[in-house]
Amino acid sequence: MIDALIIILVLIAILFAIKSSIRHFKGEGPCCGGPSVAPRPKEAKRLDGPIIGEKSLEISGMKCSNCASKVEKALNSIPGVSCQVDIKKNAAKICYDRNIDEDEIRRAISDAGYELLSLR
Repeated sequence: MIDALIIILVLIAILFAIKSSIRHFKGEGPCCGGPSVAPRPKEAKRLDGPIIGEKSLEISGMKCSNCASKVEKALNSIPGVSCQVDIKKNAAKICYDRNIDEDEIRRAISDAGYELLSLR
């Protein structure tokens, strides 16, 4: 009797773990220590001067909206750069009002814990 009860409890725990894993990999669950609720969209960073260029970035490692917010914050911290991240495409679009060194972009993404795959 006790053995059957233990087996039932273990099966219930496994079902909850599988359900949580599925939500996590769909990007619906909490990831990276953040809440399970997506952060509210915020206003895009305003640049001081006129936009002189745009680049598209492909970024590896983003799994949820918290990851996207972290990357967006890192890129927006670069003076002269305004960023928008698309988590579904694992991509970001940056606009800039001055010349920006690619190494600075790569370093900001790396410091946030992600990898820049391509910069176009």
